[in-house]
Amino acid sequence: MVFQYSASKGGEDGRGRFEEFAELASNFTSSPLFALLCFLLVGMFVVVNAVGLSTEWRLVTGDAMSAVTLLLLAMLKNSERRAEHAIQRKLDAIARAMLEQQEGRRGQAHEDLKAAIGMEERL
Repeated sequence: MVFQYSASKGGEDGRGRFEEFAELASNFTSSPLFALLCFLLVGMFVVVNAVGLSTEWRLVTGDAMSAVTLLLLAMLKNSERRAEHAIQRKLDAIARAMLEQQEGRRGQAHEDLKAAIGMEERL
């Protein structure tokens, strides 16, 4: 099954709510604060297992790490998909502009090429 990218009109720039949330999450997960939180979570997991606390605590820390991992995976995949889509649109615009240039005409491809600049930040 092939899924096509389509931006729902959620924000002012045509991105949907999930895309906006994914962008915010991507910015947060690349911050030093998030790295510190991850180190604390892993440290808590190690301490709980080293001290030999109850199984309940081990499950809580393990479940928290699993939840963070799943969320990061979803955000990473969304970011990757948006970047690939932007790259493909840029390549298409370059190819159309080169074709128009070879044919000695200037048309819509030139405008598409201008619009493709900075596209990854808008998607």
